[in-house]
Amino acid sequence: MREEVDTPMTAGAQTLRRGLAVLRLLTQIGPSGLRMLEITRRLELNKATVIRLTKTLVDEGFVLHDKQSGRYRLGPEAFAVGLAAEDSYQLQRLVAPTLRDLANVSGDTVFFSVLHGYETICLSRDEGSFPIKNQLVKAGDRWPLGVGAGATALLAALSNDEVEDALQRTAQIRSARFPRCTGKAIRRLIRETRENGYCINPGLVLEDSWAVGVPVYDFEGRPVASISIAAIKSRIDGAKGIYLGNRLMQASQELTQQQAAEKTL
Repeated sequence: MREEVDTPMTAGAQTLRRGLAVLRLLTQIGPSGLRMLEITRRLELNKATVIRLTKTLVDEGFVLHDKQSGRYRLGPEAFAVGLAAEDSYQLQRLVAPTLRDLANVSGDTVFFSVLHGYETICLSRDEGSFPIKNQLVKAGDRWPLGVGAGATALLAALSNDEVEDALQRTAQIRSARFPRCTGKAIRRLIRETRENGYCINPGLVLEDSWAVGVPVYDFEGRPVASISIAAIKSRIDGAKGIYLGNRLMQASQELTQQQAAEKTL
């Protein structure tokens, strides 16, 4: 088990990280929640630690415990924190109609993710009518920069120094979880993205799961998010991928303009 050894200097920080890991996991799972055994297994901590953490979170109202099902889910205090941070995600509200439109046009699954350090966090997804849905990414999931079309499009929008720094910092997790997302492969995608304005990821994460993505800039021209469309290879490869890439670039530009317009109100 991945249990850390507490010392007087690190115990408080480690406890905080573990508690936040519980909240992050329950955020990713959603309203269905998880049982204690599942939380323990996913976090790779011992049961006593997880029981102590979740009991504290329940006592403080950040987690609810359904005694009938035995499941834990986010509580009202977590919701209150989310509402307090809502202004930071104004872009998510602006992008919602765009995601719906792109899902209708493409027929496939559309994702909106925000830049957070050396990774992206998926905030929302919208699904088109095509019966084969992308189940690889859901709201709350985190992806290293360079893994997936949206995360690579964001990485391509950064400076060369920032690209190399990100690749170095994410090398270990990419090697372990995404072996096809090598530094060489990502640099090639970055060159193509900068030439075309959009990134087409040719199944580097999951072989038959292709995606096309673009960065989204704020009103000051800083890359802050990405929009991407994922589907099976036949629905992205070739002319349709180019078409979707151009639609995504147009959508990104419109979102930047909307942000600028709201800023002047």
